[in-house]
Amino acid sequence: MEGAGAAGQLRQEGNRLFQAGDYAAALAVYTRALALCAGPPERAVLHRNRAACHLKLEDYANAEADASKAIEADGHDVKALFRRSQALQKLGRLDQAVYDLRRCVSLEPRNKAFLEALHDLGSSMQEKMKLMSCTDSKVEQMFQILLDPKETDTDKKQKAAQNLIVLAREEAGAEKIFQSDGVRLLLRMLDTGREDAMLAALRTLAGLCSGHRSRTMAILAELEAPRVSAMLGVEHEQVSLAACNLLQVMFDALKEGLQRDFRGKEEALVLDPSKELKLLIGHLLEMLTREGTSAHGHDNSLNLLIKVVPRKSLREPNNSLTLWVIDQGLKKILEVGGTVCEAPGSLPATENSRMSAAVLLSKLYNDLKCDAERENFHRLCEDYVRSWFEGHGLAGKLRAIQTVSCLLQGPSEAGNQVLELEGIMESVLALCASVREVDQLVAVEALIHAADKAKRASFITANGVTLLKNIYKCSGKDSIRIRALVGLCKLGSAGGTDFSMKQFAEGSTLKLAKQCRKWLCNEAIDASTRRWAVEGLAYLTFDADVKEEFVEDKAAVQAMFQLAKSEDRSVLFAVASTLVNCTNSYDHEEPDPQMLELAKYAKQHVPEQHPKDEPGCVRRRVHKLLAAGVVSALTCMVKSENPAPTNSCRELISRVFLAVVEEAADRGSVVAQGGGKALIPLSLEGTEVGQAKAAQALAKITITSNPEMAFPGERIYEVVRPLVSLLHLHRTGLENFEGLMALTNLAGISERLRQKILKEKAVPMIEGYMFEEHELLRLAATECMCNMAMSTEVQELFLAEGSDRLKLLVLYSGEDDEKLRRAASGTLAMLTSLLPQICGKITQVTAHWLEILQALLLSSNVELQHRGAVIVLNMMAADREIAAKLMESEMLEILSVLAKECDKPRVAQAAKECLAQAVAWGLIKPNVNGE
Repeated sequence: MEGAGAAGQLRQEGNRLFQAGDYAAALAVYTRALALCAGPPERAVLHRNRAACHLKLEDYANAEADASKAIEADGHDVKALFRRSQALQKLGRLDQAVYDLRRCVSLEPRNKAFLEALHDLGSSMQEKMKLMSCTDSKVEQMFQILLDPKETDTDKKQKAAQNLIVLAREEAGAEKIFQSDGVRLLLRMLDTGREDAMLAALRTLAGLCSGHRSRTMAILAELEAPRVSAMLGVEHEQVSLAACNLLQVMFDALKEGLQRDFRGKEEALVLDPSKELKLLIGHLLEMLTREGTSAHGHDNSLNLLIKVVPRKSLREPNNSLTLWVIDQGLKKILEVGGTVCEAPGSLPATENSRMSAAVLLSKLYNDLKCDAERENFHRLCEDYVRSWFEGHGLAGKLRAIQTVSCLLQGPSEAGNQVLELEGIMESVLALCASVREVDQLVAVEALIHAADKAKRASFITANGVTLLKNIYKCSGKDSIRIRALVGLCKLGSAGGTDFSMKQFAEGSTLKLAKQCRKWLCNEAIDASTRRWAVEGLAYLTFDADVKEEFVEDKAAVQAMFQLAKSEDRSVLFAVASTLVNCTNSYDHEEPDPQMLELAKYAKQHVPEQHPKDEPGCVRRRVHKLLAAGVVSALTCMVKSENPAPTNSCRELISRVFLAVVEEAADRGSVVAQGGGKALIPLSLEGTEVGQAKAAQALAKITITSNPEMAFPGERIYEVVRPLVSLLHLHRTGLENFEGLMALTNLAGISERLRQKILKEKAVPMIEGYMFEEHELLRLAATECMCNMAMSTEVQELFLAEGSDRLKLLVLYSGEDDEKLRRAASGTLAMLTSLLPQICGKITQVTAHWLEILQALLLSSNVELQHRGAVIVLNMMAADREIAAKLMESEMLEILSVLAKECDKPRVAQAAKECLAQAVAWGLIKPNVNGE
C-alpha cells in the first residue's frame, strides 16, 4: 500500500507538470509511478497519461504503444482509444484510426469531439479513395492529349505532361500507369520525335523505374538498351540529360534492387540483373566512339560510367565490373580523352569531355585491387599511346600527347609511366616551338601537366623554362600565351609556401600573378581560355604577397567565382587550390624547436614562414573572401554533376569550408548561404582527409548554431554519421572533442536523433571517452552521455551486471571539476527518476556514495545542490531501506537546513519532498507544525 500511495502522489505530480506544459518532465514522473504501481487499473491510467505526453512530444509510435497497453487493461477506456486514434492518424494508418474513433462514438454517442474527429477523418479518406478511383481515367486522358497530333493547346499539353510525371513519382500512380499499358504509350511518345513529348516520356519512365527492379527490367525489355543509349547521344541537350537520368535510375534499380514492403512477391519475378547491367554499360561504351553521338552525349555517357561502374566502397570485395569495363572499353575512354578538337575528323567534345574522361580513368584505376591489375592498366595505356605515336605522322603524335595529358590529369601514375616512353617528352618540347596554334596548345598543356612531379619538373626547368618564356613573349595568341604563363607559374611555385625557396627573381611571381588576374577579368577572352588564368593563380598563390594582392582585387575574385559557377567544370580544382592557398587551409605542422636548432647547426635548409601568412593576416583574407561570396561559389562547386568534382577537389573544398567556419561569428552566414547543406555530401564521400575536414566543419556549426535551423527537416539526421566518424581513435583530440560536443547538442533534441546516434554505434565510443585522461574530452563525453541517457536502450546499459558505468558517474559526481560534477550528477538524477532499480545499485558501486551525495547538497553551486536533492529524493522514493540509510546519516540534518532556504526555492522544494517521503515511510515524524 505504501508503494501505491507513492505512485498516487507521483501521478498527481505528473498531472501538475502536464497542466504546466512540461510534457517531458510529466512523462518521466509517470514512468517512475509505473515502477511503483502494481494494480492493473492504476497502470492503465498511467499508460494513458504517458500516451498523452507522447502525443504532445510528437512521438506517435510510443503514443500508440502506451494507449494500446491502457486499452488491453480496459477495452472501454475512451480516452485511451481516442489518443490511439490520434497517434494512428499521424502514423498514416487511417483505417485503424477510423476503427478506434467508431468505438469511441459507440461508447459516447453524444461526444462532439469524437463525432467531429470521425467526420473529418472520414472526409479525408473519401477524398483519397475518390482520387484513386479516377486515376485510371486521368491516365488515359493525359495520354490522349499528349499523343493527339491535332491538339494545338501548348499549355494543355504541358499540364498533361507534368501531371503524368508527378503521378509516376508515387508508387500507386506509377503502378497504375504501368498496368494501363502505359509503357507502350510512352514509347509512342518517344517515336513522335517532338522534344516536349520525348522529355515527358523519359521523365515518366524514370518515375516508373525508380526503386523498382522488376518494373525496370520489364521496361528495359520493352524499350531495349540500344534505343535508350541512342537517345543519350542526341543533339538536344535537355533530351540527352533526361535520357541520362533515366539510365541512372535504371542502374540504381538494377544494382540496389530497393524493395518495398507493399510489393509482395516482386522478388520472385526478378532474375539476376547482372546481364542487363553489362548490356547497358556495353552500349554506353559503344556510344563513346559511335559516329553521330553528340558532345553532350559523350559527357553524359562518361558521367554515368563514373557513377555506376566503380565500387561505392573499397571494402566491397567485388571489382569485376571495373575489370570488365577496362577490358572492353579502356581504349574507347582514352579515345575521348585524347580527342584534339581542332583536328579534322575528331570526336565532338565539350570543354568538360577530357576532364570527365580523366575522372573516369582515375576512378577505374583507384578501384583496382592488386599490382597485376594495375600493370595490365598501364600496359593497355602504353599500347594505345604507342599505337598513335608511331606510324600516324604529326596528327598521331598530337593525339598521343593529348592522351598523355588526360592520363596525367587522371591516374597520374599511369600518365607518368606513359610519359617515359621513348620520344614522348622530346616531341612535347619540339611541338611547343611549332608555328601551328593547335600544336602549341596541345604541347604546352602536356608540359604543364607533366611538371606536377618533382622529377619531371627538374627536367622541364632545365629544358623548358626558356622555351615557355619565349612563347609567352612572342606568341600573338592569348590562348597560347596564357598556357605558357601557367607553365611558368607552375615551375615558379616549386618552393611551395617556403619563403626562403623561390625559383624566380624577386617580384617575378607578382608580375605573373598580375597578368593572370588581368586575363581572368577580361570577359572578351573565352571562358575555356580564362580558366587557365585560375590555373596560374593556383600555383602562384603559394606566395603570400600574391595571396594578399589577389584577395584585394575584388574584380578578379568575383571573376573566379563566376567561372566556378559556369558550365566549364574543369576549372574546379584550380579554383579550390587557389582558395586553399589563400586561406592557408593546407596541412602544416609546427616544427620542433630542438630540431630547428639542430638543422641550423648542421647547416641544413630550414623552411621560413612569410610574415603575411601569420594567423591575423589569414583571418583577414578569409573575411574578405566571405564578403566576396566564397560560400555561394563553394556550394555551386559541390552541386556540380557533369562531371562531379574529383575526390581530391572535394578534399580541397572541405578544407576551405573548415577555414571559413573557424570563427563562430561567421558560421551563421555560412549556413544561410547553403554551406551546411553542401558539407553533408562532402563528409560522406571522398578522401578520408576530406571527409574528416567536412565532418569537423559540420561539428563546429552544430556546436554554436541551433541544429534544427542549420539542418532543417530530414537533413539533421544526415549529420549524425559524419559527427560519429570524428569519434574514431585515429582522429585528433580536437576532432574527438568537437564531435562529442556536436552530438551532445543533437542528442538533446529528440528521441529519433538519439536512436540515429545509437544506430551509428556511437555509444561505446562516447563511453570510452568518459575514461579519457584529458579533462575536456572526459567532460564532453559525460555531457553527451547525459543527453543520450534519455533513451531507454542507454538507460538499460547502466543496469548491466559487471559494468563500471554507474560507478564512474557516481565518482565523477564527487570530482573537483564543477562542470564534470554537473554533467555526471545530471545523468544520475535522470537515471534514478526513470529507473528506480538504479537507486539500489548506487549504494553498491562505491563505499563513498553517501559522502558524494552529501557533498553535492553542501555545494555552493545551486544547480549541483538541486541535482543532488533530486537524486536523494528518487533514492528515498525507490526503497525504504535506502531511505533509512540516508536518514540515519547527516543527510537528515542537511535536508532540514536546505528545506528552509527561501532564496533557493527549487532546492528547498526538493528537500521538503525528501523529508515528506521519510515521513511517508515512517522513518521520521513531522514536527508540531505538521512540517
